[in-house]
Amino acid sequence: MAAHQPVNARYGKLHNLGMAVAAIGMGAAAVLHFATSPPDAPTPSPADARFVLFTVLAAAMLYYAYIGATRAFDQRPQVVIDRDGILLGFGRNRRFAWSDIQWVRLRRLALRPQLQIGLSPEAFIAADLRLSTWSLDDGLRPIGGAPAAVQVRDNGLDTSATAMLDAIQAFRPNLIKS
Repeated sequence: MAAHQPVNARYGKLHNLGMAVAAIGMGAAAVLHFATSPPDAPTPSPADARFVLFTVLAAAMLYYAYIGATRAFDQRPQVVIDRDGILLGFGRNRRFAWSDIQWVRLRRLALRPQLQIGLSPEAFIAADLRLSTWSLDDGLRPIGGAPAAVQVRDNGLDTSATAMLDAIQAFRPNLIKS
């Protein structure tokens, strides 16, 4: 029997650089619009609601430009699937042995499939993944109704959730749940 090859999912350069360029472009378009039509520009004062709104939006765009640029050049694997189990990066770098994983499945979020991993309660608690429902740019999310499970979003990764599921199936086909 041939040995199964490990799968490493890293941040994709094209997606993340595209996110950074789009964020910078949106900010530049707003500045250009206000520079070419000064009567439309908000008054630089906290009393002007439009100024506050555009300041918050500019901060958000700068944040996403920073996130996109740093992820584009970060070549550390964010998901590793190998004979020892699954490593989840995304700033946490936690490895789960196959014995800690109870099930794996794909679920669709809008049009994109997302990989869901059910863990033993002990392994989930010990990992302290610091999951947040409100962190919109995080690759790991909690799953409602499944207290010891995590959802891996493949947005911005160079490997799809379907390919990750195929790798898991190659190593442990008994874990796949529909």
